[in-house]
Amino acid sequence: MAPYASDGTTDPGQTRVPHPVRRKAARYVVPVAVMGVAAATIGLVPALADSGDPDLPDVSARQLLATMAASDVEQLSGTVRISTDLGLPDLGGLAEGLASGPDKDGDGGSADPASRLAELASGTHTLRIAADGPDRQKVSLVEKAAEYSIVHNGKDVWGYDSASGEVYHTTASRHGAQHREQVPGTPQDFADKVLAAVDDTTSVKVDGTARVAGRDAYRLVVTPRHASGTTVGVITIAVDSATGLPLKFTLTPAGGGPAVVDAGFTRISFAQPAASTFRFTPPEGAKVTEGEDAGEHSLPFGAFPEGLLPSGEAAGDGTAKDGVRVVGKGWNSVVRFDTGLGGGTRPSSGQGAASGFLGSLGDQVGGKFGTGTVFSTRLINALVTDDGTVYAGAVTKDTLVKAANEAR
Repeated sequence: MAPYASDGTTDPGQTRVPHPVRRKAARYVVPVAVMGVAAATIGLVPALADSGDPDLPDVSARQLLATMAASDVEQLSGTVRISTDLGLPDLGGLAEGLASGPDKDGDGGSADPASRLAELASGTHTLRIAADGPDRQKVSLVEKAAEYSIVHNGKDVWGYDSASGEVYHTTASRHGAQHREQVPGTPQDFADKVLAAVDDTTSVKVDGTARVAGRDAYRLVVTPRHASGTTVGVITIAVDSATGLPLKFTLTPAGGGPAVVDAGFTRISFAQPAASTFRFTPPEGAKVTEGEDAGEHSLPFGAFPEGLLPSGEAAGDGTAKDGVRVVGKGWNSVVRFDTGLGGGTRPSSGQGAASGFLGSLGDQVGGKFGTGTVFSTRLINALVTDDGTVYAGAVTKDTLVKAANEAR
């Protein structure tokens, strides 16, 4: 079917369409899977449609965005396939350790979501998900001979690793439930983050139709405009024509090539899952690790660090939030934060060979900010200065250096 002529490109002064990310929390389909910084980059697979392009009524981008914002799907079950290819070298467990970050409470065990969900930062994975309103969700990472699951039921959040038999437990406050939209895991969650970032530097249009997981869908295409410094190419969201729910979220980098990441439903049902789906009792004799109250991050963790995508009013205003500042504007925005570790990637008596090895993986750069090392992937790049400051974003190396110079 030929692409639609409707073009919802946003222009300055144009009335902004209510985005899905701003709707009431009760309307969010829950979902749960996280992959850290890498998850901020979802890629384009060879074919979005699974069987032909359905014949659907023409809609404009504005109409489709409004439909997504009004979507009230709260119950579903299905299978999501996620493939990630950032072009990172094979560093074994080191990459997962960097993605998950330090464990504040010590060893959370093999069932700790912070470490297990970091596996989604590379390779291809299958997730089984279920949701029944804002208080009951389940996601399972299916492995060859085992399964890892996170179950949220009321105030309890459980992580269970069937291979080791270990269990992780924490609690989700009511405040946390009101912020479910910050927790990615389905194409809807990724789409919410991107659409919240749409501004006058972004083109949004409907470009034909697709059939995904047996459902008829519209193709919503989001493209950065006049942003030569970004590594983001084209973002495509397949939106269910009946419910307004995003079924697939894709992104191809500006440099072209194969997919960076692909996340989409391969099977979906909107029937209410059985109540037993969300019940969990630790197996007898299992090691149970207790975590802190998860608070507003009741299901870990936001996949879009502040500033890695345009953030509307916040972009470029330099406002600090939790020690992170946004430098630049629109799709060229960069996050800046201080690690508190002077010396950056340069070897020192306390760092030795490990620091030297990490430094060898990047490109040495210099400028008004001093000197540092740029670590590059196919989408997300980061500059670590020798004084321990980090600049990161979906931008080119030159844009990072420029942002670091202007921040001084």
